[in-house]
Amino acid sequence: MVGGRPCLDFSNTTSERRGPAPRERLHTYRDLLAWSRRLGLVEASGAERLLRHAQQREGAARALARARELRESIYRIFSSVAAGATPPDSDLDRLNRVVAEALAHRRVVRRGDRFAWEWMWDRAPLEGVLWPLAQSAAELLTSEELGRVKECTSQDCNWLFLDVSRNRSRRWCEMRECGNRAKARRHYLRRRESGAAD
Repeated sequence: MVGGRPCLDFSNTTSERRGPAPRERLHTYRDLLAWSRRLGLVEASGAERLLRHAQQREGAARALARARELRESIYRIFSSVAAGATPPDSDLDRLNRVVAEALAHRRVVRRGDRFAWEWMWDRAPLEGVLWPLAQSAAELLTSEELGRVKECTSQDCNWLFLDVSRNRSRRWCEMRECGNRAKARRHYLRRRESGAAD
């Protein structure tokens, strides 16, 4: 994953937002759940339970629509932060509603001689898959790392990432993709300009 935090990677599940045909990676609720499992946000038993409930197509479609709405709110919030702007209140309100739901579905449990937070997947609605993502966004928004959130500077990308470079100089979500394209574009423009000057 490129973002460095689950909420940023969630925002990056669609790309080319600025283009004529954004690319969606979450086509079904099952896609959302599989993506969440890959990131370790939902444990196996919780995923199985949610998948059983996802057989109700209308409920799964509503949960997916709500996930996409939250994703776009998370994108606008952190894109604003990266640009030094104020995030829209409506997006913060949406995030806070999901955070409130999430907090109502966590508990502290004993694990050996330690204690840990645990999601109550046994009571989770289909939208429960959003809880860890909302928590991730809230934690990042209130952390010292917030100033490290950046948006890829590539012309046709909008992915968000946490810049953990020592001097905070990372410009692209991925060097091998966006960085190489940007460098190739600059090289092409320089050659074209020097050819026109001859």
